Amino acid sequence: MSSTHINFGGLQIDLEQQRQDFERFDLEEDLYAFTQQAWGQIDPAAFRPGWPIEAVCEHLEAVVDGQIKRLIINIPPRSGKSTLCSVCFPAWTWAQPADRNSATSGPGVQFVYASYAEKLALRFSLRNRRLIQSEWYQRRWGSRFRLLGDENTSHRFVNDHSGERLVTSISGTATGFGGNIFVVDDANAANEAFSEASIQEVIDWWDQTASTRLNDLDVGAFVIIQQRLAENDLTGHVLEQSIGDWDLLMLPMHYDPDRIVMTSIGWKDPRTKEGELLWPERFPEHAVRQLEQTLGPFAAAGQLEQSPKPKGGGVVKYSWWNAWEREAYPPMDFILASLDTAFTEKTENDYSAITIWGVFTYDVVAVPGRIIGADGRPMYLGPRNFPEESPRVMLMHAWRGRLPLHELVVKIADICRRMKTDLLLIENKASGISVAQEMQRLYGHENWGVELNDPKSIDKLSRLHSVVPLFAPELREKKDAQGRVMRDQYGDPVRYAARDGIVYAPSDPGMPTFRVWAEECIREVESFPHGAHDDYVDTVSQALRCLRDRGLLVLPTERLADLNAALEYHRDPPPLYPTI
Repeated sequence: MSSTHINFGGLQIDLEQQRQDFERFDLEEDLYAFTQQAWGQIDPAAFRPGWPIEAVCEHLEAVVDGQIKRLIINIPPRSGKSTLCSVCFPAWTWAQPADRNSATSGPGVQFVYASYAEKLALRFSLRNRRLIQSEWYQRRWGSRFRLLGDENTSHRFVNDHSGERLVTSISGTATGFGGNIFVVDDANAANEAFSEASIQEVIDWWDQTASTRLNDLDVGAFVIIQQRLAENDLTGHVLEQSIGDWDLLMLPMHYDPDRIVMTSIGWKDPRTKEGELLWPERFPEHAVRQLEQTLGPFAAAGQLEQSPKPKGGGVVKYSWWNAWEREAYPPMDFILASLDTAFTEKTENDYSAITIWGVFTYDVVAVPGRIIGADGRPMYLGPRNFPEESPRVMLMHAWRGRLPLHELVVKIADICRRMKTDLLLIENKASGISVAQEMQRLYGHENWGVELNDPKSIDKLSRLHSVVPLFAPELREKKDAQGRVMRDQYGDPVRYAARDGIVYAPSDPGMPTFRVWAEECIREVESFPHGAHDDYVDTVSQALRCLRDRGLLVLPTERLADLNAALEYHRDPPPLYPTI
């Protein structure tokens, strides 16, 4: 008798076979353990264990068990997500025993895999097939099913239990095919994050094609895996639609306690310290810093932190807006209404949006450059300065909506009348010209003027950048007692805000946020250029550029320079040629 066999009550037991059966059972119950053992069959690099991969496995197991039917996974690149989700996951699902067979479990499951690049999807499909055909896999689950040779292609392979794995691309077509589990692995290319056309193409593909491809919407499952690229990327679009119960597994590179998301199976981020790294063994601090410098603030925020905008804001940071906590606005020197039109009420169109801006002035209080001491001697304090320079600007009102032309004109006229507007500024485009003509025809007797503004060929991002100095605080280098510039751990100068920007928005006293309508506008500006909408952004940049160009808004440093220049004595320049 072989040493691997024992006699148990007359029953011959093969110990090696028993060991393999127990191992197989353990692997069938644990996708993470399966991935660890299968890794060597598909990737020459060593498997790197980590709780982020365990978290992904736990949620994919819940998909197979029918606990989760709509799953979004946001995780940084190079985390092994595609190898796990597109190679190991379908092989593990087909390895489930037949008595557990269901719409999402067992060899009868039909998969559809989609990616922005067909070649990328085909590469993972080939690895998946090689894993299934490997000696390691066949020795354990070869009796469960077999691949059919007559339908074994790069785009599609089928097993003898009607299970199949189909590959398609965003630009391709899935018409005529369906599946029990539809997996979207990287719907958007990272280098197309700034392309509105590419992002819209993915949204249209999802709405019109992918979302209808489940064999049974009640029992089938969607899985979306991606790094965040924009607020209106596929993740943002799906969450904004709020169709169905979606679970979001969000794994940012640095822990942010303000962005904790608990999934339906009770999982939440195990980290507790703000800024704690996701996976130090895979992404050490120095490597993450290099990635951040290489990617830049927007790409790093999306791809690493799973936030479409850098923390604190993008071009214009949230903290740069000054809160006006008084109940009433100050007296305004000039009130400007800025309108961006889209005068159709169809939901697929952009909003029409208007913001109202008031320019107000603080009294200029001069701090003397010297004082007389008790002994009668002058004490010099430095050059005269003006700590309360004028003017400043207030966001007084914001509204957006979808209305047909006539209703939009009536709405805008009502807002201008209530806000005592001096000038209504409208962007000079097709719909804007029509609105301006109607405003002048119907409300030409009112006290506000109507003017078209032509941004020419300047793009939206450049327009917003041009008004950033009005928001941004004045930064100065911090110095020590010896007058030397202080530096941080990376050798960069330490700076502090010597003066706030000059843009205000109303906030209720004691509240951490601005008023609801102001908060909506400010958050949209903060998210630009990766936000879902940019209607308010256009009105903000248009208004502030207009006020700046007309000389109604000047920076404190510019105002101080003008006042100091006015105090200097200037001699008349000598004649170019002597007179006779």
